[in-house]
Amino acid sequence: MKSALLVIDVQHGLFEQTPRPFEAEAVVERINTLAAKARAAGAPVIFIQHETPDDELAYNSVNWQLQPGLQVKDSDIKLRKKTSDSFLGTELQELLVARHIGQVVICGYASEFCLDTTVRSAAALGYPVLLASDAHTTHDKPHATGQQIRAHENATLPNIDSFDGKITAVATAELHFAA
Repeated sequence: MKSALLVIDVQHGLFEQTPRPFEAEAVVERINTLAAKARAAGAPVIFIQHETPDDELAYNSVNWQLQPGLQVKDSDIKLRKKTSDSFLGTELQELLVARHIGQVVICGYASEFCLDTTVRSAAALGYPVLLASDAHTTHDKPHATGQQIRAHENATLPNIDSFDGKITAVATAELHFAA
């Protein structure tokens, strides 16, 4: 089954806040590892960037740009979005269909918002989802740390069985791409 890598919202304005997201640098390194594996297998790498009408993540602003540590290639696809769901109001579904993608690998930011919503949406559309369990992150919140939120998402999402697409949490080292 042909796979695609979806890298969600790993953007300067979200990763350079103080304090930074949980394991920010390690997550970027793991995403780079996943992207290299995907490219080696001929699988598309799709960088998805959230945008807002204000200065926080305004289109083409410094904060909107991809995190500088990411290794982005000219062959990679960039996609803009305006909601937590990377499918809603974007051409993501059309891109996946046109490339005959049958499975998605998902990583990025924020574990409990855009990543969670996109994982659920992909599974609802029938895609088997491989959640890169150590390559997503978020900021600490008043109710839980970024580490706890990541652990919660890794434990919760794979237990959803009401979608056609199965969700599996897999560590970066164990993830492989089918071209």
